[in-house]
Amino acid sequence: MTGRRLRRVWRILDDLAGRSHHRVVGILLRQLEQNQEAVDLAVDVVTRAVPSATGRARMGDIEHAGDDHRRQLVVELAASLTTPIDREDVFRLSRSIDDVLDNLRDFVRENDLFGAPTMDAAVPALIAVREGLALLRRALQQLVDHPTDVADLVLAVRKRAGVVRRVYQEAIGRLLAGDVTSEMLRQRELLRRIDVVGLRLAECCDALADAMLKRIV
Repeated sequence: MTGRRLRRVWRILDDLAGRSHHRVVGILLRQLEQNQEAVDLAVDVVTRAVPSATGRARMGDIEHAGDDHRRQLVVELAASLTTPIDREDVFRLSRSIDDVLDNLRDFVRENDLFGAPTMDAAVPALIAVREGLALLRRALQQLVDHPTDVADLVLAVRKRAGVVRRVYQEAIGRLLAGDVTSEMLRQRELLRRIDVVGLRLAECCDALADAMLKRIV
């Protein structure tokens, strides 16, 4: 038996043993880690623990790492016979996770472009995003071995996404009650970006919830 054929046989046996499921989830978890780093950086930028220009540069590195994990996922799915959820749902979930990262990147970039306006109102929303990502991580960790635990965790993530929307609405209400200034307009745009982060986080929930429903059906 040639080396290539032997590797193929071992790969098939590996897949049948379920190890490919753990590899796919592992890549999704590493992709999610970049999101967690990104939201931590966004909080540091808003609270001025990190200068806006420095945060923008660091975010570029985080984004590149996230893109690398996406490419690894494509390679892994191409080689795997079986996956923990439908391949379509794996791609959808990965894309939604990437969308969260993209909007966190845009928030940090725009914050720097706008001259780092005061964004204290953004902190509670970013903390809710951070909590939601941590819960999503727990859901993915349970996906292979304890799938019945995933639904409750997905619901908890969705609630955090709802918190982001409420914080956004309340902050916008306070802004609109004041005078229209250039500072106010910059704050409004940045708050809207965080609201979109929450919407993309909710899409992660939808992707994982739909995938789990297919497993039941």
